Amino acid sequence: MIDKAARVITGGFFIGYLLLTGCAHLQTDDLLQTDISNKEHIELVDVPFIAQQQYQCGPAALAMMLQSENKNVTADQLVSQVYLPEQEGSLQIEMLAAARQYNVIPYVLNKNISDLLAEVRAQHPVLVLQNLGLSWLPKWHYAVVIGYDFETAEIILRSGVEARHVVAMKVFERTWARSNYWAVVMLSPDKMPVTATETRYVESVAVLERMKKYEVSQAGYQTALKQWPGNKIAMMGLANTYYALQNYHEATEILQDLTLRYPEFADGFNNLADTLARLQRYEEAMRAAKQAVKLGGERNKIYLQTLAEIEQLIMSIQ
Repeated sequence: MIDKAARVITGGFFIGYLLLTGCAHLQTDDLLQTDISNKEHIELVDVPFIAQQQYQCGPAALAMMLQSENKNVTADQLVSQVYLPEQEGSLQIEMLAAARQYNVIPYVLNKNISDLLAEVRAQHPVLVLQNLGLSWLPKWHYAVVIGYDFETAEIILRSGVEARHVVAMKVFERTWARSNYWAVVMLSPDKMPVTATETRYVESVAVLERMKKYEVSQAGYQTALKQWPGNKIAMMGLANTYYALQNYHEATEILQDLTLRYPEFADGFNNLADTLARLQRYEEAMRAAKQAVKLGGERNKIYLQTLAEIEQLIMSIQ
């Protein structure tokens, strides 16, 4: 069934695949011509299938993605989190937010079919948004890409009431392109999307840290640092998670490493001062706080406050 809400709310009747052909250049054309001898066939047969109820492709597709990561959740349980009855559908932002509640890291893919297929090749199902209608009369639909066949130039999806919906790559791309190529993988924090870029992946983890999901974001930052050792934001975020979980020793070690790598990073020195103070290492904390103030920047008021608090602590124990 069609999800009416996914990006644009509209009425109208089902157009199906009418007028899906056209003259616009497709990424699929280049992909198939790059290596005409490619006969690769991939199908993730173990991805669960859940047939959708009317207008509820969002909950069904999301449940399939989460169950593939061994999350114990049903489509019915997700309805209240992502389904908007008045709009008869689900918005992408709700889909991503709901996924995070189940301790996975949603990562929105680059807008190209090569990255989508690369994730499937890596055994990662991909949630996609399609418009099965027209640009001016959209019919939005969520499906899960579970495979492809280069020999027949087809995409394999869990879609609607079909456990194995096979469609020509070119037809799939036209329906997918109308959502601006929206696609996402949802992986446990110890797994890395094979197409992930450094900045965007770390930001995807940071969203969970801001949600106070510290164990999940901690694992995600650790995964990021295995891939990109020394990433400043990942190191800072990892230290933050240890701090939030009251593991001040680990937080301090990471922040000491961070400030050695990035001696001009005032935020790092400020946070190091805080963790050292928690460990009652006041002289070291004072030096770190003074260095943060010396470096200054737009958050210098915060650094001055940290310094003042450490000075008060020292005075209180003298």
